[in-house]
Amino acid sequence: MLKLPNEFTAKYRKLLGPKADQLFAAMNDEEPKKAFRINALKQKQDIGYALTKPVLGINNAYYGQVSGSDPEWVSGMVYSQEPAAMFPAQIAQVKPGEKVLDLCAAPGGKSTALAEQLRGDGLLVANDISSSRAKVLRENLERWGVTNALITNESPARLAQHFNSFFDKIVVDAPCSGEGMFRKNPDAVSYWSQDYVLTCQSRQKEILAAATEMLRPGGELIYSTCTFAPEEDEQIVSWLAQTYSFEILPITLSNTNCAAGNPDWADQNPALTNTVRFWPFDELGEGQFVARLQKPASSVITKAKSQRQKRKREKASTRHLTNQEVELIALVLKPFNLPSALSEWPKRCLVSHDHVFLPALTTNIAHLKILNNGFELGLLKKNRFEPSHQLAMVLSQVEQTQVLELSQPDFAAFLHGETLRGQDNKMQGFILLSYQHLIFSFGKNTKDGVLKNFYPKGLRILKKD
Repeated sequence: MLKLPNEFTAKYRKLLGPKADQLFAAMNDEEPKKAFRINALKQKQDIGYALTKPVLGINNAYYGQVSGSDPEWVSGMVYSQEPAAMFPAQIAQVKPGEKVLDLCAAPGGKSTALAEQLRGDGLLVANDISSSRAKVLRENLERWGVTNALITNESPARLAQHFNSFFDKIVVDAPCSGEGMFRKNPDAVSYWSQDYVLTCQSRQKEILAAATEMLRPGGELIYSTCTFAPEEDEQIVSWLAQTYSFEILPITLSNTNCAAGNPDWADQNPALTNTVRFWPFDELGEGQFVARLQKPASSVITKAKSQRQKRKREKASTRHLTNQEVELIALVLKPFNLPSALSEWPKRCLVSHDHVFLPALTTNIAHLKILNNGFELGLLKKNRFEPSHQLAMVLSQVEQTQVLELSQPDFAAFLHGETLRGQDNKMQGFILLSYQHLIFSFGKNTKDGVLKNFYPKGLRILKKD
């Protein structure tokens, strides 16, 4: 049973009145809700999870638990995500062709959903200030088969120097006091205090000030937290409206049990009822607050500085493929059906330090810490080309024939990093591997039936003793 701080319970008894007992009971007596989304970018496949309890209001989302060693997860067919946390990306209603920023993106739940909505058309910049969390973000977007993401590891202020008035939509799922996650993460209770709430509020304002610079006039900002605190929710939205003249837009959700924001908890602005709150006692998921705001169309656009110099530096660090390199890559790609993202790869691919990639963006990125730009096809080595794991995830978006189906023991062994022997040698060279008909990696088959392991070392699953 959670031992909630006295200051916390007193605060919410004052704010919620009789409903406070519902909140405390839900936090103490109910298990955290677990759910997953099915990847709409991939070839539709049967999965081994029950699809009997949909998350209402979210496409292709269901209640249930996912394991990181399941083929559905390994292949990027599903993403495990807390159900209430699915709504900010849904509310963003991103359209193909738009330029979108997920500013506090790790571990990637919202980014994968935003990328789905873009469907490979447009730009997703997914950023996280933590280098370790940004690495996980990259792995999840790679597994999802996203081809048009620029993944960065920067502070919001640094990003703002490069992307002034650039984005059509920005999602800020801000670092917060985490009150909505208490029953999912009881450790969060130990560092809660009212002072911590105010510290989070100050940090959120810094992040949003940078986001405001990066949003184009007339663009939309989706602000969310996983806390109940009005200081981090309604009061932040009021601050945005007062300081930057943002309009608080209505949010339409179908078949979803949620509550409206409360003007009494901020400056009495009636438009705050356009924001939404998810409470644990609504039985959808954990705690979540979401606001949708629009930047004034009359905002002044400031041109980014030194664009010419930046472009020169960027061009100097990359080059186009030579004819010989195109031939090496084409030889490896020949057995596979290519998705539309690869339709003009010989012209569009760039090379940086022997890494071949299709860039999502080539300007405005000088001196940024970039973990991935677009998607990597693979690595050029002496007189040969080695395809990347990300390429396998992208190829799985369309039907393939150069695929070897593994048994369960071989699947487990391959995830451990083992070389397999005694395999079907009818297909030689690089082949796609699947288990339960879900493509999850490249392997290299030899004529004597040895299957070399190309599953990334950083993703390998250690053997259990």
